[in-house]
Amino acid sequence: MAPADGTSSGSGTPGPDEGAPRFTDKRRIDPETFEVRQPGASADAGKTPDEAVLDAAAQAVADADHQLAAETLEEAERLAAERLDELQRTQADYYNLDQRYSAYVKRSKAEVLAAHGQGVAALAEALIPVLDDVELARQHGDLTGPFASIAEKLESTLQRFGIERYGEAGETFDPNVHEALMHAHSAEVSAPTVQMVLQPGYRTADRVLRAARVAVVEPEA
Repeated sequence: MAPADGTSSGSGTPGPDEGAPRFTDKRRIDPETFEVRQPGASADAGKTPDEAVLDAAAQAVADADHQLAAETLEEAERLAAERLDELQRTQADYYNLDQRYSAYVKRSKAEVLAAHGQGVAALAEALIPVLDDVELARQHGDLTGPFASIAEKLESTLQRFGIERYGEAGETFDPNVHEALMHAHSAEVSAPTVQMVLQPGYRTADRVLRAARVAVVEPEA
């Protein structure tokens, strides 16, 4: 006969509870007290001490991995912020350097152009007496032969460098570009007018090298 406590007999026949399925109650509400169970209480129910220790160790490892990952991410974000700040400072330095270089190039070009203009003006001013002699010789019909060819080459060369001869009879008198050496009055004009050019003027695009010396006729009072 089988023992009254339901354990297996010596014959090896299993008792009524041996081999029966085991169930884990995972309900959030305790069916007897109707209270909310604490998280993990139902999951840990029915676990052996060894299983509980292994689960705790696994959870500790997971927490440590999570903490390490968080610290690694924080360090990576810090390094990325530092590199971004360095890159922005480097870009700002390059931008400032480029701006200074551009300003230097513009200033250098302006200085070269100004020096070129001053050199051309100085040369033209030195040649004005020669040009006056050439013009007088032309007016008197003495500019002939090889001298005429040389004079033409000289004048064309000065024109290529932007040196202009000006002053014509009949144009309106302008004290900014004309120097009045003689004055007269006439009823035939309504404004001060150049009557005769005594010496032509010379100028460049931005300056008057010598004002045209003229005789001026003004309206009668």
